[in-house]
Amino acid sequence: RIRKHPILPIPEKAEMVSFTCNGKSFQGVKGEPVATALIANGFHVLSRHPKDHAAKGIYCANGQCSHCTVIINGKPQKSCVTPLEENMSVRLLDDLPEIPYDTLAYHGTSQKEYTCDVLIVGGGPSGLTGALECAEMGYSVLIAEDKDCLGGKLLLQTHKFFGSVDDCYAGTRGIDIARILQEKVRNHPNIKILLNSPVVAIYEDGYAGVFTDNRYYGRIAFRGLMISAGARERSLIFPGNDLPGVYGAGAFQTLVNRDLVLASKRIFIVGSGNVGLIAAYHALQAGIEVAGICDILPQVTGYKVHADKIRRMGVPIWLNHTILSAEGKDVLDKITIARVDETFRPLLKTGKTFQVDTLLIAAGLTPIDEYYNVAERYGFPVVKAGDAGEIAEASSAMFGGRLAARELSRRMGKELPVRDEWYRKAELLKSKPGKVWDVPNIQLKETFQPVIHCSQEIPCNPCVTSCPVNAIRLNPRRHDLMDIPEYIGGCTGCGKCVSICPGLAIVLARKKNEKQAEVILPFEFVPDFSEGSHIPLSDAAGRDACEGEVQRIRYDKKTKTHLIHVIIPPDKALSVAGIRVQNPEMTKYLPNPTPEYFPRNALVCQCERVTADELIQFIRIHQVRDMNHLKVLRVGMGACGGKNCTVHFPTLFKQAGVDPPDVVPVKYRPLSVEIPLKSIVNEEDPHEKL
Repeated sequence: RIRKHPILPIPEKAEMVSFTCNGKSFQGVKGEPVATALIANGFHVLSRHPKDHAAKGIYCANGQCSHCTVIINGKPQKSCVTPLEENMSVRLLDDLPEIPYDTLAYHGTSQKEYTCDVLIVGGGPSGLTGALECAEMGYSVLIAEDKDCLGGKLLLQTHKFFGSVDDCYAGTRGIDIARILQEKVRNHPNIKILLNSPVVAIYEDGYAGVFTDNRYYGRIAFRGLMISAGARERSLIFPGNDLPGVYGAGAFQTLVNRDLVLASKRIFIVGSGNVGLIAAYHALQAGIEVAGICDILPQVTGYKVHADKIRRMGVPIWLNHTILSAEGKDVLDKITIARVDETFRPLLKTGKTFQVDTLLIAAGLTPIDEYYNVAERYGFPVVKAGDAGEIAEASSAMFGGRLAARELSRRMGKELPVRDEWYRKAELLKSKPGKVWDVPNIQLKETFQPVIHCSQEIPCNPCVTSCPVNAIRLNPRRHDLMDIPEYIGGCTGCGKCVSICPGLAIVLARKKNEKQAEVILPFEFVPDFSEGSHIPLSDAAGRDACEGEVQRIRYDKKTKTHLIHVIIPPDKALSVAGIRVQNPEMTKYLPNPTPEYFPRNALVCQCERVTADELIQFIRIHQVRDMNHLKVLRVGMGACGGKNCTVHFPTLFKQAGVDPPDVVPVKYRPLSVEIPLKSIVNEEDPHEKL
């Protein structure tokens, strides 16, 4: 488990309980997911597939698949959403679970009914702000959230937010924003909350099905719907993509930042968007080595300040590279990447193999908007917000939730004015990274001044609003939030801009004498050095700059950021931008690459273990023109309901020589989440009363 963390509080005395796994006794934290307790005790293979006995481990950490299903107290349950209790009996699942001997019908049923004006599906950043806006307009609101706590991805985000201070808490950490919004929502009389309660269907008669407390099936009568269920991570098709140790960045952040479990020792990340870059930073903060990041594109797709920060920490980013394969016996042991040509085909001779135990897939997100499409088809007033509407930063989602609430009110017959400024702000906050400008030349002085290593247009202004003497402004090239910050004079050396910058892209520098300069650097790790130590420093792009002598260590409690005063040569003062935290040895690849590159043998459907080659051949032989016909092979018929594999269908049809627009799209079947049959009618289990 994680014993120290620079941002997250570590409970001093967590309540521990005993449980057994395969007959042996272990301990875990009461109430944490069973999967978390198993991983903390060294179990990474949780089940084996009945088709070929393949090992399966944690995958979504969200109850949306069955990779982590184990036998708990005699019943098959998803261990990632089942809370650990004292004296639980856990057995790892090998093949199919046994049918219970006692097949007598249970007795007693109950119907759970809920009513509201507005049903909000998902209690993430957009759902919470949307709920508050709807409640303020007088609507009764019900939030159905599938986790045990409101906040969505905010709960996993330990970093400081970009965006506008006034509109979306820029400069505040996601975990702290979650607490602020939770408190507002819980204190509002018009809002009710269902936790651990995923919405599983939308019906034509104006009801939604909900799996309340992951135990009981209920119905919610609603007048209007806001779909704010976020997005799911896209899977990739490559050999070994099903090995335990290969999963999404969100599942990794759940284990590390929510459950405080040291889920890995050394990771590699596919995807250089903000999700992948932030996951790398979170791993380093937790004490996990990051061997590298790769991206098939020629440029980083996330914010430049994020990428620069990661490079300064000592993590290389391999652009124009793709994942070839993952290898290991039952669990991941190594991965191989290779450079791609101009058509994105891998050049096998350029393969590089890394020894890692975890591969994070951060190759894009798919909006969870299926319920929006269903509700719209049935003619209900419905809107979508946050990532369910458009993939963007959580800062954008918070503001977008308010706009979505106003639009829903209009569709429900109560139109309220919306200022044009709101729409402009919404567009700005979800802007993609823009132009990169040259950094202006500045002269080192004997008084402190900020050296700003932020040169790309992104929506962000905490450095401007935090400065008590207005020494920083946004250079008015565009005259909006995307402008680049610049120093205009008057710095007092307080360091507020240094500690609040989400990209750690600002340092303070001054000349002490002809041989020494002092710089103040932001540091979001637990310092493993002291005053007088010599530490390695990097420039803005992550290149080695020089060594510096630590003169002073300060800690800003408000931003949870250390300010490190370092003495360096004056000619390095304007280029030094950060402290290297990872030894370069940790990022070296093996001398001989070992790619097992047979892409058509890779799994498309991990639930039913259907390969790309099987699907392509089936499409060709049977001249398939309806995606739903592929279900004959059971693809999309597994526990996840086709959420992960069906996004690859258009590509597979294209490889089979069929133009995807000519094909009937896949139809998703209810229920969207697996539910025990007894829960559909809420039958009472007489054995639970004994």
